[in-house]
Parts: sequence; C-alpha cells; structure tokens
Amino acid sequence: MEQFIYKNHKKLRYGYTTGSCAAAAAKAAAFMLLSGSGISYVDLMTPKQIPLHLEVLDTIRGQESVSCAVQKDGGDDPDVTGGIRIYAEVSFSKDAAEEMRREDLSAEGNTHHRICIDGGRGVGRITKPGLEQPVGAAAINRVPRQMIRENVLEICAQFGYTGSLQVLISIPEGEALAEKTFNPRLGIVGGISVLGTSGIVEPMSEQALIDTIRVEIRQKLANGMEYLLMVPGNYGIDFLEEYGHGLCLEDAVKCSNFVGEALDAAVEFKAKGVLLVGHIGKFVKLAGGIMNTHSHNADARMELLTVHAALLGAPVSLLSRMMESVTTDDALSCLEEADLMEPVMERLMERMEFHVNHRVQGRLEPGIVTFSKVYGILGQSKEAQKLAGKIADWRNRKQAENNGKADV
Repeated sequence: MEQFIYKNHKKLRYGYTTGSCAAAAAKAAAFMLLSGSGISYVDLMTPKQIPLHLEVLDTIRGQESVSCAVQKDGGDDPDVTGGIRIYAEVSFSKDAAEEMRREDLSAEGNTHHRICIDGGRGVGRITKPGLEQPVGAAAINRVPRQMIRENVLEICAQFGYTGSLQVLISIPEGEALAEKTFNPRLGIVGGISVLGTSGIVEPMSEQALIDTIRVEIRQKLANGMEYLLMVPGNYGIDFLEEYGHGLCLEDAVKCSNFVGEALDAAVEFKAKGVLLVGHIGKFVKLAGGIMNTHSHNADARMELLTVHAALLGAPVSLLSRMMESVTTDDALSCLEEADLMEPVMERLMERMEFHVNHRVQGRLEPGIVTFSKVYGILGQSKEAQKLAGKIADWRNRKQAENNGKADV
C-alpha cells in the first residue's frame, strides 16, 4: 500500500496487519470456491476505512475447498511478521453447524450463513484465561474474526450461497516466530496471534505494545492475582532477585516505558494494588509526573535530581556537575560525595508517590521501589514491602494449589 504519515520529520509508509491478511485471503478463497474462477488480487476495506488491494498467492484448488495466501507488509514499522504469508482455506463444511456452537456464528442475525473460523498450523492456541478468546480457541482476535466473517459473507451474498463454510487460517512460519513474541508469556502456544483492531499498521505506533501490556495485565488478574508487579524492562527483572521478598520473575508485567498506561489498565481491570519496580534512570521521571519514560517523550533526569539537591542546599559547583552528568549513576555519585544521596532520594520518592497516586486517583494501592545497578536500592515507598508480601503470598498459594493438583 502507498499511504504515508510524517513522524519526527520522516515520511513513513503504512502497512497492514495479520488480521487484514487473514481476512483478504479468506475473501479470495471464498470467491474462488463459489465462483469457480481464479483471481490474482483481492480488495479489502479495513476497519480504519483504508482500502487495500492485495496480491493473492499460492492458490490451491480442491473439490470442496480452495486455499490461498496474502503476504504481510508492515510498512515502515516492520516486526517479526513482516513478509510472512498468511493462508486461508475455505471449504464446504458438513460439520459447520455443530462447530458453530463453540466457534463463530454470524453475529448480525444472518442465520442463513454459518461461517466457522479456526486456526491451523502456526496459529497459536489459548491455554490461559484472561485473553480476548476463551481457553482452547485459536489466537485469532475479535476484530480479525469479524473481518474474516464479514468478507466471506459478502462473497456468499454475491453468489447467493446460503450454506455453511469453514475457514482455516494457517501461518507456516508462525510456530518458529512465536518465540520472538509475547505469546509464550501469555500462554499462547503453537504459533503467533492474528491481530489488529484497525487493519492497518501505523509506523512508529505505540498502540500495539500498549495493547500487549493491557492483555498481560488482564490475564494476570483473571488468573487470580489481585496485586500486580510491574517492571519497565530487563533491569527491573534482574533486580527482583536481589530485592527478594519472595517475588517471582514470572509474575512481573513488563510495562516498558508506558507506566501511565499500565497503571490506567490496572485501574480499569480492577487490580487492588500495583508494585512498580524500576531503575532510577526511568523512575526519576515519575517524580516530575512524566508517565511515559521514553527519552523521545521527555528526559529531565538531571533536572529533577539537580533541583532536589538544590532545594537541600547543594553548592552551585555540585549542581553544575550534576547537570552535566551523562547517566543517573554519575549524578548519584555527586550526591554521594556531598552526603546528599539519602535526603534527595527521600524527596524524590515523595514526589514519585504523589504523581503515581494522582494517576490512579485512589482506585488502587500503589507502591514504588527504585534502584541503581551501582548503588542498589535507592528508595521505596511506605507500602512497597507490604505489597511485595501480598504478591508473594499469592504466588505461594498458587504453587500450593498446583502441587495439590499434581498429587491427586
């Protein structure tokens, strides 16, 4: 596709999602099955109302089915799925009516058409509750399912077909690619997910990652966690072992730079509390109310450290050195020299708590722990250890339940 957007002074090309590929392939296969004719391209209108004109590849015809593929193009925002082919096999199904009881029934009251959608090779299977689809279902999300159904029904109407059809989506490379995605953490096994709410991939969009974080939060709460553990990234994960308190690495939600959005999701999905554990390089920004900690959004690390040192009477020469520091550890070494590390961190922790509490508006109990790779734990909020204990208690109960089931 040749649609563009300008971001950071760059002209970037849009792409299209795995969901759009699956829907387009299903539409093309349904057309060839019902018409008996071949096609080389298929037109698809995405939920974002951007039309696509996509090449139809690898067509295979059988007596009762047609299979074909559409190749994924992520535009100028490529990911591991870029260039893969997504296949749809559409067939006349004698068993579709029975399958509909557990799969997809035409949702708009069109009872003449039964479109059964399932995943084949390389499409993941849901094994844990809390995701958009139920346990045991193919990892084809709601909007892609709707796109597949509507486009196949459009072809049925075109040819006056009122019977049942089965749609099987396959991604031959999916199982290998899944290890490079969040799917193993989410309990999706055997392949990748078919995703996309707009049908379009917007270059440099943050929404896909935020959506993944929201899914992980919802899943952990559905699994019985009431108090969530959140870390921005690998530094936080590594530090959990040092922090102790019985916290388990697999219980952590990786919220990346999106602390604010992760807190919003925790509130939305009714978590009782959240313990945030992160490196001072990111978490010092929370003291300034900066809830997206990516450097392109805002920095202010040195400014925040320096202003709190200034409020405690640090000399101008020290403040100048802090402002010129490249890393937070460099700035912290200045504070250590002046015996100001502890009081500055106390002030910063107060401001972090203030802004996080403001974000959640009293609807859950937040706790914060921040650290440095050089200096270890720098500060923790009043509720941090209590929340860590509650998270550890939940993990212990869960392990006891699992051990009990194993003994039966």
